[in-house]
Amino acid sequence: MRLQAPMTASISGLSELADGYGAIICDIWGVLHDGHQAFAPACEALIRYRECGHPVLLLSNAPRPHSSVRAMLERLSVPQTAYDAILTSGDMTRSYLESQPGARVFHLGPDRDLPLYDALDVVLVPVEQADLIVCTGPFNDETEVAEDYRERCHEWSARRLPMLCANPDIVVERGPRLIPCAGAIAAVYSALGGKVRYFGKPHSEAYRQAVSLLGMIGADRRCKPAPILAIGDAIATDLKGAALNQIDALFIAGGIHAALAGKPGKLEMTALEAAFAAADVAPRAVMWRLSW
Repeated sequence: MRLQAPMTASISGLSELADGYGAIICDIWGVLHDGHQAFAPACEALIRYRECGHPVLLLSNAPRPHSSVRAMLERLSVPQTAYDAILTSGDMTRSYLESQPGARVFHLGPDRDLPLYDALDVVLVPVEQADLIVCTGPFNDETEVAEDYRERCHEWSARRLPMLCANPDIVVERGPRLIPCAGAIAAVYSALGGKVRYFGKPHSEAYRQAVSLLGMIGADRRCKPAPILAIGDAIATDLKGAALNQIDALFIAGGIHAALAGKPGKLEMTALEAAFAAADVAPRAVMWRLSW
């Protein structure tokens, strides 16, 4: 793995790094919006970066197809001029399910994630009839947590039902709250001996596909989209995935780790450096919220 500087720089804007990178892989939830509203300065930063001729790929652990995520971004007023393409963990999960025609699937997650199965040759069934579980999160992420599923996970693991985790995130921002994600349930399942297959960050296949997409966008523009900068707010997924794939990272401290990071204008760098070291990551830079 490529060695990085041991200390992370605190910066005030993406413009301080932009000239050194030919493309960006950017997280969505926690960077461009909080589930309730778009972050206008973050959107403007990506627009200005693209105006320099560089592509931006949005890489999300959303357990839905990219078309559903694009529609959500439109509802939140995230401009389409802020990005070139979207790749989601839902897209990757769908690709796997395409290789399992006729599979009997138990959907563990809210109904809003059902577009994951649109036009796929799978059958949604009760868990008693299932060949596998596809986890997109709790059924009700407003009231439930992963521990609420421990007893059921114990029963499912005893049956040796494989679980597909369509969102490796543990939590995500929703306004001022942190909401549990599929990764939290998958962690319980795995700890009980259940077999889990993950789709999305921090796993290498997500970055392989992201880099491939950026290569195609760069070829269309007759430019080479390298080196790449990854932007995200999650240490375990965004930063770890970038580190594992030898990609520099910009950490957005005001997302899910805001309680650790301090406050705007006064980042707790000592605490952040300790968290980075514990996760064996070393982002190139950190800022509170993305801006130009």
